[in-house]
Amino acid sequence: MNFFRFSALVYVDIFCGHYVSWLVSLRADREPGINMNITTQLSLFLENKPGTLARMCESLHKAKINIYAFTTSDTVDHSVVRMIVSDTRKALLLFEEHSVLVIENDVLMIEGDNKPGSLAKIAQKLGAAKVNIEYAYCATPPNETKGLLVLRPSDCKKALKALNT
Repeated sequence: MNFFRFSALVYVDIFCGHYVSWLVSLRADREPGINMNITTQLSLFLENKPGTLARMCESLHKAKINIYAFTTSDTVDHSVVRMIVSDTRKALLLFEEHSVLVIENDVLMIEGDNKPGSLAKIAQKLGAAKVNIEYAYCATPPNETKGLLVLRPSDCKKALKALNT
């Protein structure tokens, strides 16, 4: 049972919002090897108790829903679990059946080069366009040439436009 696609996950608390599922075609003036799309992220509010996350993951597994990206942060009595899954609608129905509070947000999912400076370039372009990065998380196995960055900007469409220049 492999729930996670990537072996390393870093949560950047200072960084990225909402979903309109389309793949952005890459232009010749963009850096080669970068794929971006706006996608739906689900934010779940779960009890912060042993076994809660395991039961949620097992429910997704039984429904044949893959987790593409995942991060969690804790509060006093709850965890906020953010994830991108293979079937958002099916996952929403599953969570509803289990009375789990879920919020949908649009986020940018960026697959790019795993090399020093990649995040700096993205942050610089967004900063220059006056787009705030509310939070981000990324996954990149150390020996891989590509990595996945999920970020929630203050404006997804404006962020996409800025990153396409």
